[in-house]
Parts: sequence; structure tokens; C-alpha cells
Amino acid sequence: MARYGLPNESSSDEDINDYSYETTFSKPLAQSTAYKDLTGTETDNDIDKEPPLLEELGIKPHHIYQKTLVVLNLLSDITDQDILEDTDMAGPLVFCLTLGIFLLLAGKVTFSAIYGIGIMGCIFFNCLLSLMANRIQMTVMMVASMLGYCLLPMVLLSFINIFITIEGTFGIILTIFAVLWCSISASKLLATAFDMDNQQWPIAYLCAMLYGGFALITLY
Repeated sequence: MARYGLPNESSSDEDINDYSYETTFSKPLAQSTAYKDLTGTETDNDIDKEPPLLEELGIKPHHIYQKTLVVLNLLSDITDQDILEDTDMAGPLVFCLTLGIFLLLAGKVTFSAIYGIGIMGCIFFNCLLSLMANRIQMTVMMVASMLGYCLLPMVLLSFINIFITIEGTFGIILTIFAVLWCSISASKLLATAFDMDNQQWPIAYLCAMLYGGFALITLY
């Protein structure tokens, strides 16, 4: 006589576990490009649309490249007002630090003098340009950014001073050339940014006084 018993309980438990595993993990989570926020609605994943980390920190490599290129090439101009109004201080701080390091390699410790002249000069220029400019939208950071980028020729002069002395006649001529280079670049940036094209040469004279202080530090 055939015996009919209950189904095997262990096998049914294994089938249920296999089924739940397949239904839970068979669909990868990466197939979904949306997620639910706290309100229960689905929103798109905007991680790929976020700006680069440098731009989130306020550092724009394209603006740094354009300003540096204008300083190196006196015949080039910047027409993008966003670049002129950028308050980026990464480039000026790097140039000031590089200037101090080059002078340190030449046997001169001048970090405090560099930052002191730079800060006082930026405050002086901001007050003076506020009286001369036709535009009201002017900040100390904008002026400091432009003056700091135009310090690059003085950095090159300090680099030359590591290998050869610039205290003679050749050094004085080279220093005057660097001061003129810095002054013309800075006056062109300031005049373009603040609509002061007819006052570029008076601004260049004031810039020559500022960069002359850096030149004295480098020369002596």
C-alpha cells in the first residue's frame, strides 16, 4: 500500500529562500538613475552635473590662465568682464610665495615685507581708484587680484637674481624693465575693468610706485 506523507519541509524552505534571494538581488541597483528623497518623490541624480572641485572652491583655472597670459603678453587684451571681475586670489598668493622663496634662495628673507607692501598697496589702490573710477562695483579683492597677477615679471626678476647678481648697471636696467612691465600690465587690467581707458597712464604711474617697492626688495 502506497504511503502519502507531507511534503519535505526542508526543501520548501530552501525554495522560498532561493526565491526571495532572486527577487531581491537579481536586479542591480545601478540600473536606476533616480532616487527618492525625503518627500518620497523621485529626483534625478545630479552628481555628474556638479562643477569641478576647484570651481567650488572659487578657483577657476581658465581665468588664471587668461590673466597670466595677459600679463606675459602686453599686446593681448581681456574682453570678458567675468574674468576681469573675478576675485581669485590663488594666483597672486602663489606669485607672492614664489617671490619670497626665490629671494630666500638668493639669501634675502623678505616674506613680511612682500605681504606688507602688497596689503598696504591694495588698500591704497582701492581707495584711490574708488575716487577715480566711474563704476561703483569695486572691491579690494578685485584690485588685489589684478595687482597680484601683474607681479609675475618681478617673480621672473627674482628668479634671475638666484643665478646672477643684479646690483650692477645691467641689473638696474633689468629691474626698470620689470617695473615698467608690471605697471603697464596692471594699468591695462585696471583701466579695462573699471572703464578708465582715458586714465591708464596715471594709473600706470601709481603702479610703478607700488612695484618699485618690490623692485627695491629684489634689488637690494
